[in-house]
Order: sequence, then structure tokens, then C-alpha cells
Amino acid sequence: MNDLAPSHDAPVEWGEIEEPRVPQRLYALKDRDTFIVADSHGDIVGAADGLFHDDTRILSRWELILGDRSPTLLSGAVGQDNVYFTSHGLNRAIPAPGGPGMPPGVVHLERKRFLWDERLYERIRLTNYAPEVTDLPLAFRFEADFRDMFEVRGARRRRRGELFPPEVLGQSVCFRYEGLDGVGRTSAVAFSETPDEIGPAEALFRVSLGTEARRELYIEVGDEANEPPSRERYRAAAARARFAMRERRRNGARISTNGRLFNAWIDKSRADLALLTTPMPTGPYPYAGIPWFSTAFGRDGIITAWQILWFEPALAKGVLSYLASWQAQESSAFQDSEPGKIMHETRRGEMASLGEVPFGRYYGGVDTTPLFVALAGAYAERTGDYAQIDRWWPALERAASWLVTMADRHPLGLISYARAMDGGLVNQGWKDSGDSIFHGDGRFPQGPVALVEVQGYAFAAYRTMASLAARRGDAAGAERWSARAQHLRKVVEERFWMPEVGFYGIALDGHNELCRVMASNPGHLLFTGLPHADRAQLVGERLFSSDFFSGWGLRTLAVHEPRYNPMSYHNGSVWPHDTALSALGLSYYGERAGVVKLTSAMFECATQLEMRLPELYCGFPRAAGEQPVAYPVACLPQAWAAGSVFMLLQACLGLSIDSEAAQVEVRDPMLPMGIDRLSITDLRIGDGGIDLTFERQGNRVAVHSNSRGPSLRVRYSS
Repeated sequence: MNDLAPSHDAPVEWGEIEEPRVPQRLYALKDRDTFIVADSHGDIVGAADGLFHDDTRILSRWELILGDRSPTLLSGAVGQDNVYFTSHGLNRAIPAPGGPGMPPGVVHLERKRFLWDERLYERIRLTNYAPEVTDLPLAFRFEADFRDMFEVRGARRRRRGELFPPEVLGQSVCFRYEGLDGVGRTSAVAFSETPDEIGPAEALFRVSLGTEARRELYIEVGDEANEPPSRERYRAAAARARFAMRERRRNGARISTNGRLFNAWIDKSRADLALLTTPMPTGPYPYAGIPWFSTAFGRDGIITAWQILWFEPALAKGVLSYLASWQAQESSAFQDSEPGKIMHETRRGEMASLGEVPFGRYYGGVDTTPLFVALAGAYAERTGDYAQIDRWWPALERAASWLVTMADRHPLGLISYARAMDGGLVNQGWKDSGDSIFHGDGRFPQGPVALVEVQGYAFAAYRTMASLAARRGDAAGAERWSARAQHLRKVVEERFWMPEVGFYGIALDGHNELCRVMASNPGHLLFTGLPHADRAQLVGERLFSSDFFSGWGLRTLAVHEPRYNPMSYHNGSVWPHDTALSALGLSYYGERAGVVKLTSAMFECATQLEMRLPELYCGFPRAAGEQPVAYPVACLPQAWAAGSVFMLLQACLGLSIDSEAAQVEVRDPMLPMGIDRLSITDLRIGDGGIDLTFERQGNRVAVHSNSRGPSLRVRYSS
């Protein structure tokens, strides 16, 4: 996703995003609408890092100095459950006036932090291993620039609000900014002890440690200085944070295998989803990713919910309820909204509030609305919760009406897009960077543009409306929606297919000329079930070729295309969610061995990246002994990257659930390479539950089941 778009008349200009410091890794923690990004030391230096609240950076510098410089780094990591970040370091040599000074490596430093109730808690623990008393200065340097997230991402504003001088108190320093939107934003750094020296940007402690002595210091950073930090406050908040995370991770069925590393990938992916999932009045919602997209995105939320729908449908309910509550009611060129359209993105920062960017509540995504309808249909089939469908029905009708309006505007009945005004997104599918859609000769298309995968989403939406209308007794409505679906399928097969290469083109331009480019988008078309089986097979063969398959996943663009660049955002990189959607689509057409191959590639990538997949990585061919090449400003964690493992597993197992029929269907299951047993425990279906065990037996995979509560059937075919 990419919500940065230049505008000639906007009150901002766009520069380069500040890249993470190399070779330092960045580590993220999150609680609701607050998150922190810092390096392996735990430091923030004001690049692509900071403590953020409501899209505003409330702490832009946070550095620990031991002696006269940063300590030597031993390690830095986020725990498996994503609650704590811990850094270990040791002192460098510290000179002393008139003496030998302190040798290096005798004082151990541990920094341990977490977020709770949108507040940063940090514990500094110093331990002296020297045989004598050790004296050393411990300093903290801090600033708060209150930059909007879009400024951190490269926006240069013509005007800013007023940043007031810091207020220095005995054990704390308070910062204040008055935005141009009239909103006051504050933050405060507070210490458990009174520093020996404290100023507007630094606090100094002169620490004396006896032999084998230990000293702890507690720090809190939030919107204001509350009670003084203490060991008791730290421990109480930590207990609540861990309990809340544990409860979120327990949602849905439990999945385990006989593979220790594979289990670690599953567990870390669930922890990442738990970290990003934010409670809303309408239910849980997965924020898209940290740092750039820690907010509600429509497309990302829908895809993430779909990835785990088979074992945890509550997330889909929360996503659909939230998006229904913010469905567009009126037309706005600035917001790119029309009645019935589903939201693409929401922001809470100063720039969005002032209208300097249109993303306060932005509807410039052509695919979110049909995906909204299609997910509702998938949710109904998975849960049988038609009472909830009734509550969503007015929103579904409005969304479907928008699709009809868009189709009727197009001479071929396709769903197309063209941004309503400068400042919005030029490209409005999931590949929304400015150069991601083009013709075979490299030129950019004139709009409106009809993307191939969006027609698949609309096809799925029409079929959903036909099914739901029939269930509601509206036979005429069901027939109309079915007719629209069949017409759309016919047009796609006639106008997008490229017989000379056995693949679908990426888009039709405003003149209905096909962009004859091979990109990964048709993999999503398979996910919707639109292509005929013979063409689906050809698409699969091409996706598994070296044009697309890098060894780590599927590239977004074939290597021979004119704008191919393995280091780009959308033109040759690998996105895990893109690979997972294609894999599930392939599985619907009976492909299993190729799906296992993709799953193994994703797993092996995760093992190289601390068991978590980033938003994307570069599309260079896999080389023996080398890691996947990182994309420098990818979000980590990213919701639909974390959810990819679960969609891949569903594709491997050929698993689907029909709650109304009280049935689990398993078609020609296969297990990932190296895995001989996979268990799914307490898979809830209606009022009952079932345990499933998949076990490799020679050349086949057997399925064992144990049903609890109302009778549930497993239908197995191979």
C-alpha cells in the first residue's frame, strides 16, 4: 500500500522516507493507537523511529549513554509473545581523572520495555561484575518533535504549529505542541528517581555500584506525567499487558505440528496478529502494519480476516462491522467517496485533520467495496450467522449498488477507477504505487483503469449477493446478481486473456486497450474462482516458472517485463500475502504440490527472518547460503504477512467449512515439507467443535477427527 501521492496545490511537498539505520534492526511494540519503533539498543534517534500516538510522534529522541557513549550492544529482541523488548549491553572503557578508569565489559546493562494503556514502561538494570566499586555516569537524551506520521514519511509542510519549550520538573520533563488544528498534544518523560542533573533534553544519574551490586531505574513515557514510576507500577502494568496478549492469542482454534520451527512460525504469526489487532466498539480490527500503517485499512483488514476465517471468524465479524459503520454516505472528490463505498484508510493526525492529506477518512480504493461484500459471503458460509448478515444487509445492498453504478458507467460493465482529484492515489488496487500499472511497452495507461483482480472480486461479490438474495426469498434478485456475475466472467475471459502467453493481462485502460503485462494479479483471480479450469492451469504453470517464482515466493511482476525491478515496491518484489492468495486460488483448482512448494518457500524465508515475514522483500533469485534480500522500509510486523501462513495451510490441506451443513470438507490434503503431523484443536463450528489431525502415511495424508457437541461431519476426498 502507498498513501503518499504528490499534489501540485497541496500545502506539503514530498521528500524521501527516512530509512532505518544500517545495519541496525528496528523493533516495534504496540498497544491500541500507540506504538514504538527503536533500534537494537532500544534507542530512538529521530529517523524512521519514535514513540507514536494517534499518528503523531510524541518522542523523537530517546538515547541511553553509559559513560560518554552508547554501550556495546550484545543483543536486542522482541519476545515471542510481542509484549517485551529487551536489549543487553555492556560498558565501554570509561576514563577517570588521574586514574586508570573503568575497564570495558564489567557492567551489564539490561533495558526492558513494554507498552500498556498507551504508555511506555521501561526498566534499566545495571549489574556490576567488577571486583571493586564502580562509578559511572548514566545519561538519557530525549526530545519530542510532534511530527505527523506523514512528515516522518517524507512530507515537507509549509507551516507547523507551535512547539513550546520543555517544562523541567524534579523527576520529569513535559513537552507540548499546539497544532494548526487547534489540538494540544503533550508527552512526558518521568523517572523513578530524581536525576543528579536534569534539563530540557537530558537527564544524568551518577551511579555507584558495589561488587556484584545491581541497581534498577524505572521510566515511563506517556501523554502526561502521572504517579512517579516505580517497580510496583512496572510489574502491575506488565502483568496486565501479558494477560491481555495471552487472551488475544488464544482466540480461535489451536494449530500445531510435529515441527518445532514450523510451530515457532505459527506462534509468531499469531503473536503478530494479536499485537496488531486493536479493540474497537464494533469488535477487533487488525491494523495494517508498523510503522507506516498502524491504523485501520479496509483492504488489509478484509484480507487478513479472510486469511484466518477458517479457524477464527470473529476477526471477520469485527472487520465487517467496523467497515459497515464507516461506509460512505455522500460524494466527496477530496475523500474519493461515493455512497456505498467502503473505506480504504483512516488517519487521526494533524495533517489529516487539516485536510493537508485526504486520508482522515479516505475511500480511494477500488477493490475494498467488492471485497467487503465477498468476505460477508464467506463469513456466512463459515459461521451460518445469518442474523449478523441481516444486520449488515443494508450496508451490503449499498455496497453492491455502488458496484452496479460503477459497472453501468463502463462500456463493458467492468469496475474501474480514476482518482477524483490530485492528492489522492493514482492507482487504487492493492498495487497502489504510481508506477505499478502500465502497458507492455512501459507507458502508463490513461484512466479509468479496470484491474483484472478487481473484476474477480466483483465476480465474487455478485455471487455472494445472489446467494444471500436467494436465501432471503428474493429469487428475481438472485437471478439478476447471477447474470451480472456470468456477464463479468465472459468479459474477463474475452478481454483480459492473452492466448500467446497463456496468462491474463493486468488491466484494461480507459480506451479498453489491454495492458499486456504479466503480473501476479491473476493469482487473485484464481482466488475468486472466475477463470475456467483450463486457463487456471496455464496461469499456475506460469506462476511456478522462474518468471515469477524467486525461490522465496511469487514476484509481483514477471522478470522480463519492461518495468521489472526486484528492489521496487510492486514491480518485482515478493509480498507474502500475494503469494498466499495465489496459493489458495491454485488449491481451489486442485493444485497441491505447487502449493506445498510455495508454503515451504515462505517457511524457509521465515526461518531466515526470526520466524516472521515482513510486508515485502526483494525479488532477487534465491541463492544457496544467502538470506532473502530485505526491502529497506518494509513494515514489520504486517498483518496480512503474518496471516499468510494460515491461508497457506488451508491451501495445503484443501480445507473448507460449511457451518450450516455442519461439515468440514478436506480435499486431497498434503502437508508442508518436513511436517508429518498437523493438529487443529477446538475448531468451532456452530455450537460444536471438532479436533482434526492430519498425518502422513506413506504417499497419502490421513485425517482423524474427534467431534464435540452437535454432530459434525468430515467429508474427505483424494
